[in-house]
Amino acid sequence: MRPDVLTVCFVCATQNEEKRNLNLGGHVGFDSLPDQLVSKSVTQGFCFNILCVGETGIGKSTLMNTLFNTMFENEEASHYQNGVYLRPRTYDLKESNVQLKLTIVDTVGFGDQINKEDSYKPIVNYIDTEFENYLQEELKIKRSLFNYHDTRIHICLYFIAPTGHSLKSLDLVTMKKLDSKVNIIPIIAKADTISKSELHKFKIKIMSELVSNGVQIYQFPTDDETVSEINASMNAHLPFAVVGSVEEVKVGNKTVRARQYPWGIVQVENESHCDFVKLREMLIRVNMEDLREQTHARHYELYRRCKLEEMGFKDTDPDSQPFSLQETYEAKRKEFLGDLQRKEEEMRQMFVNKVKETEAELKEKERELHDKFEQLKRMHQEEKRKVEEKRRDLEEEMNAFNRKKVAVETLSLAQLLADPSPDTRALRCCYNGPGMC
Repeated sequence: MRPDVLTVCFVCATQNEEKRNLNLGGHVGFDSLPDQLVSKSVTQGFCFNILCVGETGIGKSTLMNTLFNTMFENEEASHYQNGVYLRPRTYDLKESNVQLKLTIVDTVGFGDQINKEDSYKPIVNYIDTEFENYLQEELKIKRSLFNYHDTRIHICLYFIAPTGHSLKSLDLVTMKKLDSKVNIIPIIAKADTISKSELHKFKIKIMSELVSNGVQIYQFPTDDETVSEINASMNAHLPFAVVGSVEEVKVGNKTVRARQYPWGIVQVENESHCDFVKLREMLIRVNMEDLREQTHARHYELYRRCKLEEMGFKDTDPDSQPFSLQETYEAKRKEFLGDLQRKEEEMRQMFVNKVKETEAELKEKERELHDKFEQLKRMHQEEKRKVEEKRRDLEEEMNAFNRKKVAVETLSLAQLLADPSPDTRALRCCYNGPGMC
């Protein structure tokens, strides 16, 4: 029998063979792997990043303080921002022996501008920037992901104004731009400002608008049997209607966190008053790790794949055959070198053409200057000729004048000599001297 036929028969026999469960003769110890993983994770600590998107004054900071039962450092934002900018703040929290590095990102100025067309762009750019930072860390030769502070957004809490009517265009556009980049949980802020019946209708209206516009929000996972029942029931409560407060009010014999009004008290942790407890349970106690996994396995992988495809990397060649990263790198390098040489040749040719054009322009200017010089030279010679003619004319006039002057003087003297009058004789004596008198 040929070796290849023997190999096929062996593989078929192996696949048809049923799996065997071996009973251990004693305790080995690999059942402690979950405990080792828990111990290592607790020692390393965890990180969780929350993006709060909502209009100024809708209660984002108050809800964060209520959610983690602490007072974070907050700066009150004004309603006069020129644009939207994101303000991240990182805090180190500890509960029992578990450390959590919490990052809360606030959207300052969101919804305050008259033109809200580009309000979502700073948010999208921030999420992409955090993905890019993580990708650059992964692509390093010497990586340090163990100590790397992961700032990728794990959850986006989108705060909806309690209008009781429908979602705003800004809300739909923003959530549509973000649903492929981050896990979105819509929540109705300040839910104590609308009645119970209006709140129920408002929730139905919001979910129908999200479905009709194709907005994908985060659905609590139901594949895990331990939490499938509670997550399935909580998916029906979306969006959560929440009330936040850090004020403590005494109700009966106990002190609770609540908002006190002239007509009564709204208890934050009373499930008949609002969905704050449901949000806290689903977000932190039950599904925090799933949010982290979804961010890495779904949203970050989508960004990473698109980014690498833009860079020219691919897994298969045109014939659908496996394509290694080294081959992709070499092909991309050759393509880059070819483009570089082509651009270099274009720049060289462009430089030569530019030099020729400059030389032609300089020669044209030189010819123009030479013509102008010849013209000025001719004009100078003409002016010089005219001046010489004028000088000769003046010299001739001066000679004629001198000749006339001599003739006049000679004539006057002859007349004086010829005149016999006494006065003339006396004048002649004075002119010629006493000896001639």
